[in-house]
Amino acid sequence: MSANKQLHIPKTIVLVGLMGAGKTCIGKRLAKRLGLTFVDADDEIEKAAGCSIPDIFELYGEPAFRDGERRVIDRLLNEPVQVLATGGGAFVDAHTRARIKETATSIWIRADIELLLNRTARRNTRPLLQNTDPRKKLEKLIEERHPAYEQADIVIESGHESPDVTVDQAIEALEKLLPSSDSVIAEATQ
Repeated sequence: MSANKQLHIPKTIVLVGLMGAGKTCIGKRLAKRLGLTFVDADDEIEKAAGCSIPDIFELYGEPAFRDGERRVIDRLLNEPVQVLATGGGAFVDAHTRARIKETATSIWIRADIELLLNRTARRNTRPLLQNTDPRKKLEKLIEERHPAYEQADIVIESGHESPDVTVDQAIEALEKLLPSSDSVIAEATQ
């Protein structure tokens, strides 16, 4: 995709994957490149709840968090086309996965465990990694969640390269996936 051209995106792009895969970083850059709004579902959940995700987990537990996450993502999927980064467990939920499949294009950002460990160690705000061995927990999450993530429309690898390389991969995959009537390259309006 050349710098002065823009891919027509007919529906929301939803980024899925484990914590630390780069959904927010890649999502912001992808949205900018595509001329779309970027939304982080975790930020929207915190706004709706009036408290942080770690606080939601501590005060109400994971089931309450997942219920709120499901409702917030449902709402976001009804908004205009955007790039939406979801929390690591969102796409595992059968209802949320079905809604994403029916209304959006999903991209699994896959990363190896070493990269996930490195990235998640930078922040201590990950409720599922509190009071546990992070490697063992991430290994368990990989085993539990990868079967759901494999159902995404697109799979791209996130590695140690520049985030722009991963964004390029996402755009190339979107160009291949979109039906010919939707893959019209239109002049960018910006």
